[in-house]
Amino acid sequence: MLNLVCGIVGIRRFSGESVPREILESMATCVSHRGPDDSGFWQGPGIGLGHARLSIIDLAGSHQPMHSVGQRWTIVFNGEIFNYRQLRAELDYPFRTNGDTEVILAGIAVHGMAFIDRLVGQFAFALVDRITGTVHLVRDRVGVLPLYYSLTASELVFASEAKAVIAGSARRPQVDLASLDGYLYARSVPAPHTLFEGVMKLPAGHRAEVSTDGAVRILRYWEPPPADPAGRWSAGEAIDAVDSMVTEAVDAALVADVPVGAYLSGGIDSSLIVAKIAALKQDHPVQTFAAGFGDPRNDELHWARRVSEHVGTDHHEVAVNADDFESLWTTLTWHRDAPMSEPADIAVFRLAQAARAHVRVVLSGEGGDELFAGYPKYRAARAVQLASHLPWRLRSGAVNAVEDHLPGRLGRLRIALRAAGERDRQEQYRSWFAPFTGRERGSLLAGVPTRETRGPDVRREDAIRGMLLTDLWSWLPDNLLERGDRMSMAASLELRPPFLDHRLVELAFRLPSELKVRGGTTKWVLKEVARRYLPDEIVDRRKVGFRVPLDSWFRGDLRDSMWDRLTGSGSFVGATLDRAEIRKLLERHESGKFNEENRIFTLMSLEVWHETFFGAHRSVPSTP
Repeated sequence: MLNLVCGIVGIRRFSGESVPREILESMATCVSHRGPDDSGFWQGPGIGLGHARLSIIDLAGSHQPMHSVGQRWTIVFNGEIFNYRQLRAELDYPFRTNGDTEVILAGIAVHGMAFIDRLVGQFAFALVDRITGTVHLVRDRVGVLPLYYSLTASELVFASEAKAVIAGSARRPQVDLASLDGYLYARSVPAPHTLFEGVMKLPAGHRAEVSTDGAVRILRYWEPPPADPAGRWSAGEAIDAVDSMVTEAVDAALVADVPVGAYLSGGIDSSLIVAKIAALKQDHPVQTFAAGFGDPRNDELHWARRVSEHVGTDHHEVAVNADDFESLWTTLTWHRDAPMSEPADIAVFRLAQAARAHVRVVLSGEGGDELFAGYPKYRAARAVQLASHLPWRLRSGAVNAVEDHLPGRLGRLRIALRAAGERDRQEQYRSWFAPFTGRERGSLLAGVPTRETRGPDVRREDAIRGMLLTDLWSWLPDNLLERGDRMSMAASLELRPPFLDHRLVELAFRLPSELKVRGGTTKWVLKEVARRYLPDEIVDRRKVGFRVPLDSWFRGDLRDSMWDRLTGSGSFVGATLDRAEIRKLLERHESGKFNEENRIFTLMSLEVWHETFFGAHRSVPSTP
């Protein structure tokens, strides 16, 4: 029986000094929304673990922290192992529960840490070897679930969320000013750093070993495979393979003894998942959930309704407006532990609230674009790569002379030009989602220390694969998955993204780029799979995305808040960044000739984060 999403906390003191129960309880309180139904604690010499549980099944068993037979290993586990029944059948071990948590314990007791290579699912866990005293921290391959830690000369503190790490640490939190550049680059700080000084993220696909003297080893245990040799895949073979693997991934993600629903935007990814669920679970209609924004330019509710009618789902809708931003921004920033990276974060929370009234688990479409090249930028990747053969200073100067004058309606061209003007290929790939260029960040951060963060080495990769690898490295785990986890957990709802089943991820990265962007069509192979189950009008429609109409809100309902928070006397952003540059940005947007909503939102989110965690009246917000 599956454990389902929970919250974990723990402290290792290298002196051997005992860990007070009240500190563990304080940490667990910070993640109680992740597991509101139950909690458990365990203390040993110099070690303490805590667990907050979201009870779905196996209510009387699988309590944590859990000890192995023989008492060598103790675990606190967050997540679910979808293939735990198969693994259990293969293990010679005296099981005492029916859950997936004990399967991890049993597998490591029998096979050692290499057993994690056999896990299929989404997970983050801490494991104590009570013979050696080593603490093992493990995060799943693509970062669906989070794990944070702080390591000093005296102790290791770890938890599912950064706020719990801070609650368990002796030192007061400070802003990591060196991470501001990374945040302004990507709207989230790439692992292993965060905006809290000394609080680290364990990168996706990595594990850590921390010994009793505080020595730490960070080990990468998974990475996507190389592309298969040219000619290995015909178009038909690729479509069949992806179709079969999507079915397997969705089927695995449906393992639960409670109703499972799905988000439905009317786009390819969520629509295909809903169609697969309906085919696999024909005994009752799928519960689906969609959000609307009351703006006809971006509202996709009619597409979600079209898919719902085609598949036959029990469909629910929720409205999101500017008042939600004012009322929820602080609360959800507290849940996020970081600035809200996307305006859609708040809409995702409203969706989670709506879903939680009907189900306790939802499937979502995260990952489809990042595996199969779904964004418009992938179509332009090769053209930008060709432009990089020109001298960088020539490219940069030309872009600077042109892009500042482009009107808002040419937003996509502006993004492509900004990418073309970056120094090298790696920076070009990262900059597609960057609100600020290197030149702009330099102006804003004059005098502020910076830290260089470099993504994967993609110099030998083709343009599309290089961009996909870059997104898998940071955009997906540090932005989309962090958003999905926190917003769903704020509503005590479990989120499962079937596209990020690592078996499907590996298949996607083995396929050649020509099957992902084909004849100018992005996400071609996945669209051909979807065409087997959905109307052509759904498959072929223009991609809109989960877009919030912030451009008009920042000129209307949110205007006063924008000016006060970014230029007022108590503004952290105004005091830390260049206030004159910020004023110029706001005035450009107010002119109506330019759309600077992404950059304004990035700065507003940073200010709200600072207010939430460092303001004079900071407190734990209640979730509405």
